[in-house]
Amino acid sequence: MIDTRRDVAAVVDELKTRGLNYDERQAPPHVTDGWHQDRLVVPLGHEGPGEPEPDGIVARADDLVNDYEFTDPSILRAVYRAPGDLVGRDILLEGRYWPFRFLLGVRITAELDELRDTPDGPERVVGWTYQTLEGHLEQGRLTYEIAKNLTTGAVEFRIDAYSRQSEIPNPVFRLGFSLFGRRTQTRFYRAALERLGDRVRNPPERPRPAEDGLVHVPTGTRPGRFEWATIRILHPGR
Repeated sequence: MIDTRRDVAAVVDELKTRGLNYDERQAPPHVTDGWHQDRLVVPLGHEGPGEPEPDGIVARADDLVNDYEFTDPSILRAVYRAPGDLVGRDILLEGRYWPFRFLLGVRITAELDELRDTPDGPERVVGWTYQTLEGHLEQGRLTYEIAKNLTTGAVEFRIDAYSRQSEIPNPVFRLGFSLFGRRTQTRFYRAALERLGDRVRNPPERPRPAEDGLVHVPTGTRPGRFEWATIRILHPGR
């Protein structure tokens, strides 16, 4: 749950005025120097061969990913407005590191629902992509995929991303991110893979918008004991 000293709804709604904080022509696959490129995969289980089952692993995992219910709340929490289209959804992320709460904007820019031919057989792939907005500590794109092999029935969760450090005006935050940002990022990836697998097996209730139309995820997360003492920084990058 994000609890800023500003009106959260106003902060979320303001994200629509923000553009991407990098030039896609200067990012992978066009330019790779200076970028981290990551691909992580975890098996989620098996369904019967063929297209995804209506109430099977793919459907449950897809709901969790669309709701952004798979993040470790000790690392990252999020707020977005619902209902609304998936593509174009602006998400306010709360990156948590010691006493700091970094409030960062991203936007979902693509939705996946496609059939792919692979050496191991055809796959049905669903998911979506988000990209970083002005003010984020990072620049880049991240794709979450649920993929089912239609021959074997094997289902996987995949994270496919490229990223680099953004321009960070504050020298203390700039140094801190250069020292700990990459470590925290990879920790987030590993935790997301593990958490989604656990929640597919034990799915929570779907999140519901509050009266102001905002969804706070992960569902059931509460402020920490010393949340009053945290330091919140809105859009610390460029």
